[in-house]
Amino acid sequence: MHRVLTLPMSIAVLLASCSPIPSDTATPAYERRLQALAAGAPSVNPVVQWNRILLQILRTPGAQPATIHATRSFAILHTAIYDAVNSIDRTYTPYLVRLRGAPQSASQDAAAAAAAHAVLAALYPSGRAQLDEQLQLSLAQLPDGEHKAAGVRIGHTVADRVLALRSNDRSDAQPIPYVFGTGPGDYQSTPPNFPPQPQFTHWSHVMPFALERASQFRPGPPPALTSHAYSDAFNEVKSLGITNSTAASADQALTGRFWNGAIQNYWNEIAQTASVAHHLTTAQNARLFALLNLTLADGVIAFYDAKYTYTFWRPVTAIRAADTDNNPATGADPTWLPEVGKTGADPSYPGAHGVVSSAGARVLTAFFGRDPFEFSVTSEVLPGVERSFRSFGDAAQEASLSRIFGGQHFRFDQTAGERLGRRVADFVVDGFLTLRHGKDDFDDR
Repeated sequence: MHRVLTLPMSIAVLLASCSPIPSDTATPAYERRLQALAAGAPSVNPVVQWNRILLQILRTPGAQPATIHATRSFAILHTAIYDAVNSIDRTYTPYLVRLRGAPQSASQDAAAAAAAHAVLAALYPSGRAQLDEQLQLSLAQLPDGEHKAAGVRIGHTVADRVLALRSNDRSDAQPIPYVFGTGPGDYQSTPPNFPPQPQFTHWSHVMPFALERASQFRPGPPPALTSHAYSDAFNEVKSLGITNSTAASADQALTGRFWNGAIQNYWNEIAQTASVAHHLTTAQNARLFALLNLTLADGVIAFYDAKYTYTFWRPVTAIRAADTDNNPATGADPTWLPEVGKTGADPSYPGAHGVVSSAGARVLTAFFGRDPFEFSVTSEVLPGVERSFRSFGDAAQEASLSRIFGGQHFRFDQTAGERLGRRVADFVVDGFLTLRHGKDDFDDR
């Protein structure tokens, strides 16, 4: 259940409750670096900057716990930033925490940086030294004084409360042991690597960030194995998604490989690109990235609910075992492998890329509008390769189709995933972080 925690704190209380940032460990070279930044070196908006820092952490091998989905970190990071900045800006409704008495003169940039640092230091304690340095660099770009100090205190206070409220969200539970099926349509361990257990079997039990429950928008079941819808989708991925396909164009094969990475990372980088192009303020960025990552986090919780409800087999299993599906329109290929090599270690239906990409595009379109926006996307897995688009929807459509070209999913996986992603996005955008009307608990009384 979504809760807003009201903290009736005066700045005097904030002063007493937050510790200062240590400054006695800086080396002379580090101090010179801080001074150079403070003297007016070009800066990146702190919301974008800390989003990039989290991406760097997630791209560090072993940094992210294998049983905790990275979208949780994005959502906690950006809801803390949002509530901290919005406690000062007061334009929109809070997500979890509102501070009564927070001065509107406090630095929003300092609040964003302090909240981000506190969250990431708690989630990734082994990187604390590097995160401390990043915070010092962020704050060095701001003029010293009470405005900055107040922003830091607000950021710390809000981050601590958001972390506390998410501390028992069941994300630390052990994955649920899974027994693979053996019948037609059952999800089974996939070649060539045959993972012994699927991933995130427990994730549908994590407390959603906005949804009322994981199953709130659960799609209906996949088509029957004997249906025309199934055989059409089967034959499409069989021909287009096989390694070195002769039916797929070179561009389709490249598309399948291009998007074969952590899809939430792509959409956070697309949001960064749009933010910079539109010269968003700190308050605007705080709301944009919070809406995006609330949506993506709940989209992941929702699609794992559906995946482990239907436990539908992946194309590589279906194609190799097509002689068991009682459908005369499908033919078996016992050596078939997908274009991208290994298959994702979870059931096929619905498609994660469809959920995340349609949700991401829906949020960004709602935020920026439908005017044409040309942008480029870089790949998580093909360094130096970019693809260009004229709208968020175009990027989402390609990302979803890429899973067919990569041999990972049936088209109906993606169609169901896209619908689920849109429904989650609409629920978040319509009901959270909305424009305030009249007085509320932000006002001093």
